[in-house]
Amino acid sequence: MVLLAGRKKRRQMRLRNIAGSREVIADSAFTVKDPEKKKGLWKKEVFKNDNPIHIEIGMGKGRFLMDMAALHPDINYVGIEKYSSVLLRAIQKQEQLLLPNIIFIRMDAEAISEVFAPSEVEKIYLNFSDPWPKDRHAKRRLPSREFLGRYDKILVPEGVVEFKTDNRDLFQFALEEVEPAGWTLDAVTYDLHNDETMNQGNVMTEYEEKFSQMGNPIYKYIISRKGSN
Repeated sequence: MVLLAGRKKRRQMRLRNIAGSREVIADSAFTVKDPEKKKGLWKKEVFKNDNPIHIEIGMGKGRFLMDMAALHPDINYVGIEKYSSVLLRAIQKQEQLLLPNIIFIRMDAEAISEVFAPSEVEKIYLNFSDPWPKDRHAKRRLPSREFLGRYDKILVPEGVVEFKTDNRDLFQFALEEVEPAGWTLDAVTYDLHNDETMNQGNVMTEYEEKFSQMGNPIYKYIISRKGSN
């Protein structure tokens, strides 16, 4: 399947370098350096509580995750972002909000199983992920079976993945990956904001607000490994 590029501008924005951003990230109290050293120790050493851990991969500027952290103080949130210039914006926002239940990591998601231990995470959010439109890059797509295999290693047995996008081709690809990866499709919608059940309690991302205002439907699924363990 060839995905429509459609989001080139988004990727270019993410890749735009901001001088000094890596230094700010390295010095920030809101980021975890050498996160692989925290494997199995996130609750005990990072959050210092026994609350469940939810992570967002490719969190961008962090609006979604910080809104979630404010709404759910009894949940620990970890935001993962590859691009320094984007993560910098999240850090700047957190410097104002000072939410106690959120921390950030600058890393490539391919190493996620080196950072979190088995059954250390209860939920993973994928929001408006890069579609990687060329077929040869399919393995890099965050809802691919390769990444689902990585998520499987760190989630609790009843853990779930929630995926939202406005890219119909990426969503169709994601749906086709669920069964071969050994996961179960628990819920799906092709028009989230007009789906009374799945839109209940929905927290929007920057992209979600922007593209829905343009009239684009938002697609979402929730998957788990129920019945596959």
